[in-house]
Amino acid sequence: MRVAITGSSGLIGSALAGALQRDGSEVTRLVRRSPRLPGEIAWNPLDAEGGIDPSAFDGIDAVVHLSGAPIAGGPWTRARKAELRASRIQSTRALVAALSKAAVPPRVLLSGSAVGWYGDTGAREVDESAPAGTGFLASLVRDWEAAARPASEAGLRVVCLRTGVVLSGRGGILGPLARLFRFGLGARIGPGTQYISWISLTDHVAAVRFLMDRGGIEGPVNLTAPVPVTNAEFTAELARAVRRPALLKIPAPVLRVGLGELSGELLGSQRVVPRRLQEAGFAFRHPGIAGALAAELT
Repeated sequence: MRVAITGSSGLIGSALAGALQRDGSEVTRLVRRSPRLPGEIAWNPLDAEGGIDPSAFDGIDAVVHLSGAPIAGGPWTRARKAELRASRIQSTRALVAALSKAAVPPRVLLSGSAVGWYGDTGAREVDESAPAGTGFLASLVRDWEAAARPASEAGLRVVCLRTGVVLSGRGGILGPLARLFRFGLGARIGPGTQYISWISLTDHVAAVRFLMDRGGIEGPVNLTAPVPVTNAEFTAELARAVRRPALLKIPAPVLRVGLGELSGELLGSQRVVPRRLQEAGFAFRHPGIAGALAAELT
């Protein structure tokens, strides 16, 4: 199989590319600089058509689009929000425009998305059938997915990967958190009752590869573990995994002062389940938080 990946230098992209190559697949990386290595193609995600020669997709079977600025990269100023939207929506439109001009387009586009679609669900469990929520992230994800859909008109099967919090000791949020916990600075956030929809990096990569091969699946798919946990449960399990107590609490008002609107993502609750993955027969290696933390922090 030949797979093209945007965002291949990120946490998920690098893990996916490595797993594919180990199994004999050929990986083409779309990079935003001049190509330096075999298998790299330059693209400009802010160009209307990506700055890509459509022939670059000749022979490509699948495209995985993971490009996007980090959500938690700083307070949500007006400029930061514009960057978050452009890095996802504009880049997706550019990629779809290039794919639509390919003589023989790839079979499938697996396009990044997020559980931010659902907004704050409180204690209510939601699956892919739930409507979009409210707030900045819900609006961003709604437009992000809409930007990917026109690829279906060019004959591609389009899957939107609604990803939860990805847990990995190699990067993302878990590494810095584990270091804090090891120094005895682990803390429950706000009330602790808010749900976190998470997935191990191992399962995320496996799910993406599973979806590449499932021709009957298109549209949104939740990439989350089957059992969301509350912030209090997550804090207790992470403390147990690093063998240190987590006695601190960060009050909600402190977070709101320090992070502004972004604090809503830490204080909000998302209880999202992977209904479509489970119905398709995907087997999670780490369905529970304790096992996932033990595996990813090894």
